[in-house]
Amino acid sequence: MRPGSHQPAAGAALSKIDLHLHSTASDGILPPAKVVEAAKAAGLVIIALTDHDTVTGVEEAELAGTDLGVRVIRGVELSAHEDVSGREIHVLGLHVTRLEALERELTALREKRTDRARSIVDRLNHVGVTITLASVLDQAAGGAVGRPHIARALIASGAVKDQREAFDRYLGQGRPAFIPKALFLIEDATRILHDAGGIAIWAHPSHTATRERVERLVARGLDGLEVRHPSHSADVAATLEALCDFFHLVPSGGSDWHGPVGERTLGGQVVPSEWLERQERLVANRHLAPVSES
Repeated sequence: MRPGSHQPAAGAALSKIDLHLHSTASDGILPPAKVVEAAKAAGLVIIALTDHDTVTGVEEAELAGTDLGVRVIRGVELSAHEDVSGREIHVLGLHVTRLEALERELTALREKRTDRARSIVDRLNHVGVTITLASVLDQAAGGAVGRPHIARALIASGAVKDQREAFDRYLGQGRPAFIPKALFLIEDATRILHDAGGIAIWAHPSHTATRERVERLVARGLDGLEVRHPSHSADVAATLEALCDFFHLVPSGGSDWHGPVGERTLGGQVVPSEWLERQERLVANRHLAPVSES
């Protein structure tokens, strides 16, 4: 069975909950309000907006959700270093409430990403590609700047025909304009999300979520695993759900939809309402826990 081809159980399909969506606040195609409109049209009733390293689109999505009758859960997707090896891991923050405090942390990170984009543009110019930082920032539309935005600027300039060519020729690892991006340490990412009132979910872990690795991440603040994702087969999803049960983690899932491009379907990976209830109980219990004065 190919990844992402499994069908959710009947109860999950009826729940119409998708907890992993992106907008133009990061690398998505549609503005936050349009994402909510698309979710409504797809029959979704609860969604999480989880843009990369920013929550700037959340309030727009919430306003649209109020108008359209779609509940919007505040979310974010952080990139982090798992360990000193530099291995990257993505962490979904769900149910965040303290947006201003979180955004302050993310603003500092985005400034580093802008500096990185400036250096990438300089490298592109050095190899004869005419592109400006301003054109890249236009593509990012005020959100965290990443290589997809640089790729879009390259396409707009006529330097490449599509994103694949942009990465193959210039932006991919080992290519002339590749520069690693600034990342949080995993323990800092989970702390930041907890401080913002949210929970930390390992995004699209796939088959790399061994019991030993999950145990290490739990010790660093991990709360759950993204069980359902387009890249996960039914067997992988079952293994991840079993790991959640073993470590008393909360499961999550979503389509990781970036807009009406590619093969991913909005609402293609919905989660049962019971999973959302488990997440909400964890959040509530954490808020009720006594605060140490030491």
